[in-house]
Amino acid sequence: MANRPMKFSTFHLFHQFAGMSAPEVYGYHVELVELLEELGFDGVWMAEHHFHDFGTVPNTLTMLAHLAGRTERLRLGTGIVVLPLRNPIHVAEEAAMVDLLSGGRLELGIGRGYQSIEFENFGLDLAESRDRFDECLDVLLGLFTTEKFEYQGRFHETTHPLTLFPRPVQRPHPPLHVAAISPETVRKYAARGLPILADPAAPFARIAEAARTWHETAAAHGIDAVDTELVASRVVYVAESDERAREEQARFEAAFDRTRVFLAGNAPIDLKTGGAAKSYEYHLERLKDLSAEKDFAWNQLEVIGDPERVIGQIRSIQDMGYGNLLCDFGSTRQMPLEEMKKLLKFFAAEVMPAFR
Repeated sequence: MANRPMKFSTFHLFHQFAGMSAPEVYGYHVELVELLEELGFDGVWMAEHHFHDFGTVPNTLTMLAHLAGRTERLRLGTGIVVLPLRNPIHVAEEAAMVDLLSGGRLELGIGRGYQSIEFENFGLDLAESRDRFDECLDVLLGLFTTEKFEYQGRFHETTHPLTLFPRPVQRPHPPLHVAAISPETVRKYAARGLPILADPAAPFARIAEAARTWHETAAAHGIDAVDTELVASRVVYVAESDERAREEQARFEAAFDRTRVFLAGNAPIDLKTGGAAKSYEYHLERLKDLSAEKDFAWNQLEVIGDPERVIGQIRSIQDMGYGNLLCDFGSTRQMPLEEMKKLLKFFAAEVMPAFR
């Protein structure tokens, strides 16, 4: 699979660090996106979050509609739309509109979410997230592919036959990518030919297993996956030397508690019992991956080092069966704008040419 070109996209959480205003967060990332297009990156993706400064984009499709007018070539990705929190009819309409505005550049990443606080504040039960997601996905695909679509489910139903308007540029719909890492979930969506977006908090061994499971399941169901693009999300940092990269990593780890992504109201906890919410057991198992083991992030989690080491790690991810590396250069790593631009330019000059 390594003979297929690797695409490079960037991931943006829009984290509001202490001392930054929301307009400053938005301005920082919009300026970076414009640079990405100049540097030859393939795409830009962003996260949806609610009710805290961890991520300040509550509607990724709204932000991508803005970026569609600031770019000409970049693919525009949602990483992800949390479907259970949304009306799937609205999602289909908004996605079609962004695809039109961008000239057919939308990549629609979707998932069920995991943060207890988000579901609680929307008045939803996190334990229902998988069932809600599956219904939303059925409605989304139905609207994209069927005129006068009708649906009767537990959470959603159509009163009258619906025809999506406007229609997206990409037919039958923009590429879909389902956030998945557990074998059960990967098999479920591979059987439908839906490519996965692999979790940045899962170590290399787990994303390798996910890709292997996806390809084996797709093949078993007679699905031709030649043109299917699996996406791997990774924290990425490249420096002039491994020593410098290690120093930067140590500085980052000292300033950021990685587990805050999964704990303190952000984790998939059943608020009634205090245990794992239904169907999130595998997700919480990932906390065991966030090991205190020396060099865990260096060896098992991040794409990091000098250009030679980073190129080797990316080739390994490519060999797993992934065709798009979603690079998180600093979602939770506070970095001045000019320093971040320098990092992006260095990666584009020293790493990307090896895969073109």
